[in-house]
Amino acid sequence: MLTPGQMSRGWRGAAIALAVLVAGALAWAAFAPIKVASREAEFEIPAGAFARRMAGEDLAILPQTIRLKLDVNDILVLRNADTAPHIFGPALIMPGQKFSLPFSVASTYSFECTAHANGQLNVIVSPAPAPGWERLRWRWSRLTRAA
Repeated sequence: MLTPGQMSRGWRGAAIALAVLVAGALAWAAFAPIKVASREAEFEIPAGAFARRMAGEDLAILPQTIRLKLDVNDILVLRNADTAPHIFGPALIMPGQKFSLPFSVASTYSFECTAHANGQLNVIVSPAPAPGWERLRWRWSRLTRAA
């Protein structure tokens, strides 16, 4: 039969082992590199957009600013469902085509875009979460959003 002192030592050892395990998991989550499959941020230029814009309609086709995250492998994808071609930066997107643009540098990009009344589209590419608390918070938000 165990004495109260022996039982206390057993619980204390289990508590220490659990604390070390939790601390190790938190350290991994805070400092391990982020490796995720690419995620497409897809936007569509709807059918009839060019004709409605030429008729003078104030039409919000795409957001003025699109936000992406670097190293989370966000890729901007524009799909042209319109009957007219549209220009996005250096690309001419023909009807029925899609244009994919991955980013490798965190920055703010401004592109010529015929889907906007002012002819501009801004893409803000944020850096990946920094190691430490920022990365730990990012992983926690992804974990709780998935549940």
